[in-house]
Amino acid sequence: MANIKSQIKRDRQNKLRHERNKAVRSELKTRTKGALRAAETGAEDMGERLRLAVKRIDKAAAKGVIHSNQAARRKSRLVRHFADIVEESSGE
Repeated sequence: MANIKSQIKRDRQNKLRHERNKAVRSELKTRTKGALRAAETGAEDMGERLRLAVKRIDKAAAKGVIHSNQAARRKSRLVRHFADIVEESSGE
C-alpha cells in the first residue's frame, strides 16, 4: 500500500478507470456477438445491431479504452464476418 497521498489517490482513480474500461470492453464483446448472432438467424434488426456494435467500438476508441488501430481492426473483421454470414444464409 502506498504511503504518499498523491499515489493513494492515483491508485483509487486507476481502480475506477479499470472497472469502467472493463465494462466497456465487455459491452463491445456483447454487441459484437449480438450482431453476428442476428446475422446468423436472419433477424430483421441485424443491420441496426451491426451499426450499434460499430458505434460502440468507435466510442471506446474515442475514449481511449482501446487503441484506434485496434478499433479499425475490430470493425473490419466484424463487418467482413457479418457479410460472410449474410452471404451464406442468402445463398442457400
